[in-house]
Amino acid sequence: MPYDYDDQNVFAKILRGEIPSKPIYESGHAIAFPDITPQKKHHILVIPKGPYRCYDHFVQSASDEEQLDFFRAVGAVAKQLGLSEAHGGNGYRLITNSGRDSHQEVPHFHVHLLGGEPVGPLTAS
Repeated sequence: MPYDYDDQNVFAKILRGEIPSKPIYESGHAIAFPDITPQKKHHILVIPKGPYRCYDHFVQSASDEEQLDFFRAVGAVAKQLGLSEAHGGNGYRLITNSGRDSHQEVPHFHVHLLGGEPVGPLTAS
């Protein structure tokens, strides 16, 4: 199935510099910045720089180099924020939504990294 990518989505505009952001981490294929409506003490969005609509699109179409760099970027952000258990933190949660039923609001693959305090149960009842 082909994936349509909307190059007018907010993350595409951030990547083009049309909307300002305050990156806390950047690599060759990923960028991380605070969510504008944080749900926890740390709520960071990590996005690939390539035009990928959702997780499925990313893992099917991104190069191995892009995928490895992206997931290493997620780990680097967790370490930078002191959240990684491997570096003395208490852990964090990663969330990604894919498609209409998941309530994906921005049609650009991204990971929400939440931490710095207990994040609660996985889903609300």
